[in-house]
Amino acid sequence: MARKKPEQVATGFSFTEGPRWHDGQLFFSDFYNYKVRSVDAAGNVETVVHVEHQPSGLGWLPDGRMLVVSMTNRKLLRMESDGALSEHADLSEIAAFHCNDMAVDELGRAWVGNFGFDNEGGQPGPATLAQVMPDGTVRAAADGLMFPNGTMISPDGKTLVVAETYARRLTAFDIADDGTLSNRRLWAETGDHWPDGCCMDAEGAIWVADPRGGCVVRVLEGGEVTEQIDTGRGAFACVLGGNDRRDLYICTSSGSGAQARTAQDASIERVTVDVPGAGIP
Repeated sequence: MARKKPEQVATGFSFTEGPRWHDGQLFFSDFYNYKVRSVDAAGNVETVVHVEHQPSGLGWLPDGRMLVVSMTNRKLLRMESDGALSEHADLSEIAAFHCNDMAVDELGRAWVGNFGFDNEGGQPGPATLAQVMPDGTVRAAADGLMFPNGTMISPDGKTLVVAETYARRLTAFDIADDGTLSNRRLWAETGDHWPDGCCMDAEGAIWVADPRGGCVVRVLEGGEVTEQIDTGRGAFACVLGGNDRRDLYICTSSGSGAQARTAQDASIERVTVDVPGAGIP
């Protein structure tokens, strides 16, 4: 199942997360440098915006404005046409601790996860996934999730899948026309793999980044792993991009937290896969 080693596209970041392919380039969050950055296929890096309270999940409204999860103050920010950030939604009534990954659908509806507990000193506990409507209205979408992390929306916009890192499973929901979630079900158990950032492909499989296992794995509904790509260190998120969406971009780092702040060795890596990406992200 193992395939060739990914190539390094860019490096020297604090901690790379939330990768999204948009308008011909990769956007990602550089946590502890408090920046959203972009990198093109040739490895040219630009800073998109500074986020004071640490950026994480990324997405876009139908009019092209970018949404950014602001982790430590539990807000969703909106980048205006002049580059300024404004508050799109306050998530503090739902998020029990830092906010993290997010998926934004084609209508501009956002689903935002959060840790659910202090991961540097607390005991793991359940979290509630937040939904933010295009006008900034916030409501609880699903509760009892163990560290909701990578979040995906199927190509038809009717299914949402969220990675529950501490439960080592992928959980699916139906998305109603009004955006509410129902029919909660197990999509796959991930066994020894701890799912972090994820992405879907055109055959309905999900690429799962595993920070503890130092790899990304392609998982079918039901849990069968069809491919594994070893990264040699923590793989924290992935997304399919490139012109044909066959380039699997992987966020890697030697560690997280204080170690990442000091090391500044996080990277964006890339490997070509057989099945193109589909859905969001």
